[in-house]
Amino acid sequence: MTKANKVLFITQEITPYVAETEMSLVGRHLPQAIQEKGREIRTFMPKWGNINERRNQLHEVIRLSGMNLIIDDTDHPLIIKVASIPSARMQVYFIDNDDYFQRRLQIVDENGNEYEDNDARTIFYARGVLETVKKLRWCPDVIHCHGWLTSLAPLYIKKAYKDEPSFRNSKVIFSLYEEDFKQPFHSDYPAKLMLKGVAKKDVSSLKDPIDYVTLSKLAIDFSDGIVQHSEHINEEVLEYARQSGKPFLAYQAPDTFADACNEFYDKIWETDKE
Repeated sequence: MTKANKVLFITQEITPYVAETEMSLVGRHLPQAIQEKGREIRTFMPKWGNINERRNQLHEVIRLSGMNLIIDDTDHPLIIKVASIPSARMQVYFIDNDDYFQRRLQIVDENGNEYEDNDARTIFYARGVLETVKKLRWCPDVIHCHGWLTSLAPLYIKKAYKDEPSFRNSKVIFSLYEEDFKQPFHSDYPAKLMLKGVAKKDVSSLKDPIDYVTLSKLAIDFSDGIVQHSEHINEEVLEYARQSGKPFLAYQAPDTFADACNEFYDKIWETDKE
């Protein structure tokens, strides 16, 4: 049995850079556990504005930065930063941009209101990660996406980036969490996210209201495997995942989830490649 030797983690939150949550703890400990099992990893998260760059010793990677991503006819510079978690021997890459992440909190502002451009932030984050991995000339066997902010990554990998050497043979896993968002995305979201290789029929399911359920279903549609990472998640999304016919890893206790994911990666990697 061949093994998935390279695993890319596209994550919404990682502690200690942000506060401890179920997702940020998974983002911190799962990559380390997988690395300790002998696999090569790369880990990405957004450079949220509440991350203290000096305390966490982030620095810009000049050779990876400098690209502009066009979203809604506007250029947005892509800035890549990196930091290390010494105790885990783990490096974390950060996707940054002045408009979407600098001087901003995470999903909600200081008053608890969700940012109006959270929809555009999902586009920038997914594209930013994939463009950076291309520049690294790294070819992950398995790409594990965590959190609704990463929901577009499966679509882009399977459609817009399917012929790129970095992603040509990659398998995509999407993890479902209890954390969702309340404010539906703008109705022009399907038009804004379009890239060469993505057809209108690919996003035809994105009808108003474009909410957590709709976005999660899109991620499931373009993933090769699904993981239930929270014990309690939206029932409609959970049922959709179970009925998708795709390999599904049910909720695991915190002390067993790393071993379960490790085995799941090889199971997904072994499925027939299209």
